[in-house]
Amino acid sequence: MTKPESCPACGAPNDCSLADPRTADRACWCYGVSIDPAVLEALPAELRDIACLCPRCAQVEAQLQAAARPIK
Repeated sequence: MTKPESCPACGAPNDCSLADPRTADRACWCYGVSIDPAVLEALPAELRDIACLCPRCAQVEAQLQAAARPIK
């Protein structure tokens, strides 16, 4: 069974703020990125909508890095 704090695709920590009681009042990192629907559709149906993917499996690492860069 997948845990809310683990990526359902690879089992790595997914860094979901909603899964951590200490940060559950903050928006998850996934709210600020655009995940290709094909990535989600590639997951087996039983693994969908139960936990966040990790940024690597969601294929959004570049988006997160770009968002973290300071604006000049």
